[in-house]
Amino acid sequence: MFLTISTTGTPERPATDLGFLLHKHPEKAQTFSTSHGTAHVFYPEASVERCTASLLLEVDPVALVRRGKGKGRGGAPDAALAQYVNDRPYAASSLLSVAMTTVFKSALNGVCRAMPERVQEPLPLRIEVPALPARGGVELVEKLFGPLGWRSVDAVAVPLDEKFPEWGDSRYVRLVLEGELRLADALRQLYVLLPVLDDAKHYWVAPDEVDKLLRAGEGWLAEHPEQRLITSRYLSRRWGLTRQAMERLELVRLAESDDLEVESVDNAVDETTDTEEKPVPLAEQRRAAILEALRAAGASRVLDLGCGQGQLVQALLKDVRFTEIVGVDVSMRALTIASRRLKLDRMGERQAGRVTLRQGALTYTDKQLKGYDAAVLSEVIEHLDLPRLPALEYAVFGSARPRTVLVTTPNVEYNVRWETLPAGHVRHGDHRFEWTREEFRSWARQVSERHGYGVAFVPVGPDDPEVGPPTQMAVFTMSEEKDATGEESGAQSVRTGEKAGAETDRPTDEKTKEAKAA
Repeated sequence: MFLTISTTGTPERPATDLGFLLHKHPEKAQTFSTSHGTAHVFYPEASVERCTASLLLEVDPVALVRRGKGKGRGGAPDAALAQYVNDRPYAASSLLSVAMTTVFKSALNGVCRAMPERVQEPLPLRIEVPALPARGGVELVEKLFGPLGWRSVDAVAVPLDEKFPEWGDSRYVRLVLEGELRLADALRQLYVLLPVLDDAKHYWVAPDEVDKLLRAGEGWLAEHPEQRLITSRYLSRRWGLTRQAMERLELVRLAESDDLEVESVDNAVDETTDTEEKPVPLAEQRRAAILEALRAAGASRVLDLGCGQGQLVQALLKDVRFTEIVGVDVSMRALTIASRRLKLDRMGERQAGRVTLRQGALTYTDKQLKGYDAAVLSEVIEHLDLPRLPALEYAVFGSARPRTVLVTTPNVEYNVRWETLPAGHVRHGDHRFEWTREEFRSWARQVSERHGYGVAFVPVGPDDPEVGPPTQMAVFTMSEEKDATGEESGAQSVRTGEKAGAETDRPTDEKTKEAKAA
């Protein structure tokens, strides 16, 4: 991958001053090691009238795979071709941005002891990037660089194959920027916007990336019309970090408009006390709703079907009313993590006697799962292919038959409220489907009718008046139960649904009507 920076000069202000500003001597070819390859800096031309500095990054595909575990950190889609055959060695991306911080660190910070006055002066610059991945095309490139003071933003789409023009253009562009800017400003813009256009990063985006973004965006990002898009993409669409960055950028904008220091604007909070109410994560709200429903049902022996890494099992163990807890999952790795989370190897004998972790597939019947008060399927059904759902239904409702079954699943209608979730995408890459409220209720009612359960629906999370809650929960309660002698016990009420004011559905066969009448 390749980048050139050119400038022109006069005998009084020679173009070779670029070497001082970049801290790289024009008469030397220099090599630098980076985490994913080797960076080379050299000067194809260096005269009083014109000087060009080139940055060539040779990416080591083996190092890229080893450090990224073959998946492309940050969701980089270009590793999908193959582990060792992709566009990363050729297309300007976050790899080039990181190389710039290694090679041109002083220039990015606007530091030059030899010529401190030149650092603050605009230079006639021409920057060329021959292969730039642009998710959004030429139009987005112009939207991003156009407001930044460049006299000319020339972005030309690269055809898929010049011999076959009918194939159309690729997602790559050849970019040429021309104008008079400070060198540090130009480098900072490239540092931020190269990965933004690529819309993928090769490394995990940590909270310190917010500080990096604000430092590199100083002087231009706060007023940029595409600020939200830049911030979201640079932070890999992590909503929490994006919101934090947007709030800090707004403070910068307000301070600049009033010619004040940011600290004088951001003085409404006493830092010695924490007065902010942090939002409760949806996962915690879901576990709280499940625990409330289990307590209302009077359950003491509970199955956590699809227990994953044991978060719900851990929460159940904290309540002594749950005397027996069984976590079941098909993944041994998840069960190992759950065991470490629960510290089973260090748990006291009495506490350890309350919990069991078992490997098992939920689409197969298991006689050892019979006789429990309740079973929980929390965010499980959406991970199954729809044709396999009837097998799970029979294994739980037809074979195991706990008195109470709780099922939670995402409400796809709520997805429009997740700003970082692209339209048409599910919340997790392994979700085979996500149901609307009506689809979930239709399925739950059919299950309840087939297996003799009543069902109530409880919202989990903020219940939006237009699209409903983020998570929907069905509480199934057995309407009729036969004991070992074949005699029927009384109908059970859906206490959780009644307590929460949720909608309820019950089987309407003749036996149930008679039980109600009695």
